[in-house]
Order: sequence, then structure tokens, then C-alpha cells
Amino acid sequence: MTSTIPTAAELTELVRSVVRQHRGERGPLLEILHAVQEQLGYVDPAVVPLLAAELNLSRADVHGVVTFYRDFRSAPPGRTTIRLCRAEACASLGAEQLVRAAEQALGIGVGATTADGATTLDEVFCLGNCALGPSAQINGRVRGRVDVQQVLAAARGGGR
Repeated sequence: MTSTIPTAAELTELVRSVVRQHRGERGPLLEILHAVQEQLGYVDPAVVPLLAAELNLSRADVHGVVTFYRDFRSAPPGRTTIRLCRAEACASLGAEQLVRAAEQALGIGVGATTADGATTLDEVFCLGNCALGPSAQINGRVRGRVDVQQVLAAARGGGR
């Protein structure tokens, strides 16, 4: 994942390179979007018309896929990404209170990134860690029985 915003030429080359890697596949859009996000950290909105042209799709088709799936981001994530589970098992163990406390403490809502770019707070509707709820995914690592202090420690950089 890069840490700088690519130029238009770099973005075009990235898209073309990823498309070349998936050219022989049937319906490669999802795989291509995942590859772009892995390299950039997000799917830059400028990618939509490039992919549409490369794959002979409409911009609406590509945009629809990017916005339908919650795992695709259209802006760079924070240095720390916290995803709180809100599925039934975690909800029954206090996930909703955890989400509200995290939103209040961080000063952002779910789906947002703090103004300093430090933390992105998001939600997920199952991490498969139901017996240890409430659960969170912090920088890709699943944790169980989390509380607001652990979430805030992660947001301050202690969750690596």
C-alpha cells in the first residue's frame, strides 16, 4: 500500500497493470478493485472511469460495485483502522454501547476518519468471533472481548 497520493499518470499505469494481470478472467472487476485497494489503500474515484474504459463497462457499473461493497474505501484510511462488530452476538454483549463510546471519544461517526488521519472507525456485521464478543478488527487483527479503553489505546497507536 502506498502512502502518497498517486499522480494521474501513475494511477493510469497502476490500473492498466492490474487489468493486464486479470485480463483472461471472467468478470474480473472485483479482483481488480481488491488489487487496486491493496496497492493504494483505497479505490480512488479517478479509478472508476479508467476501469470502465479498460473493461468496456459503464462508469455506473464500476461505481455501483465500489459503493455496494463496504470493504471498498473511496478515501485513504487512517493509520489505524478499527472495525467494530455489530452482529447479533456482539450486540448482545455490548457492541452498540462500544460503538457509541468510540464515536464520542474519537469525535467521528462510523465510516469516518479523524481529521488528523490517525484513525478510521468502521463497522462490520460479523468477524466470526462470536463467542468472544464484542469483537473488533484492529489493523486487520481480530480481537475479542474488547472494551472502549482497548479501542482508544489502538486509536492512539497502541493497537498495532
